[in-house]
Amino acid sequence: MTTGVRRRMGVEERRQQLIGVALELFSRRSPDEVSIDEIASAAGISRPLVYHYFPGKLSLYEAALQRASDDLAARFVEPREGPLGARLLRVMGRFFDFVDEHGPGFSALMRGGPAVGSSTTNALIDGVRQAAYVQILSHLDVREPPARLELVIRSWISLAESTALIWLDGRRIPRAELETQLVHDFAALAAVSAAYDEEMGALLRRILKDEPADGPFADLVGRLIALAS
Repeated sequence: MTTGVRRRMGVEERRQQLIGVALELFSRRSPDEVSIDEIASAAGISRPLVYHYFPGKLSLYEAALQRASDDLAARFVEPREGPLGARLLRVMGRFFDFVDEHGPGFSALMRGGPAVGSSTTNALIDGVRQAAYVQILSHLDVREPPARLELVIRSWISLAESTALIWLDGRRIPRAELETQLVHDFAALAAVSAAYDEEMGALLRRILKDEPADGPFADLVGRLIALAS
């Protein structure tokens, strides 16, 4: 007969376990509602032991946000293959996967949660936005973006954030529709900018040249034509 022996974790392994447990709890409820006692219980350790690895709830929360922000930033990584519209649609699918899986955690990440206004939280959020911005530039094959293009991309990233936060409050619009709508929003923002700037016009023409007739950008054109007729 053998008896189970609990394996003693190393310091970093235990820290990572606690971060994972905290992130799981924060994904289901607002971090403000999750106590250190709950985290300790879910990890199978005592409350004092949690404080041995993290000075307080805020430091554990920030570590969980770091992992969540790294995961979220990775959702924007997409091979530069195929038309842009299809690539952006896949990115939005992975983005909403994250939002769907980590509802309260996503809200906390974007709004700051218990650490609202802290330099650490602001840096994490800005890091996600910058990673998304760099990825979109890569998809467009642009190294030195003109001012109007930067405005389009950063405005679109902010729109995706706010759309996801509103969607979480009741999920009243089908998720798939929002994913497609956000891809259409990118095209619309680019088109409006192109109407004012020839450099943006040339970029938009290059993008549309490679778009298939059944792609999301062509779908938007068809919907606008139907609306105007």
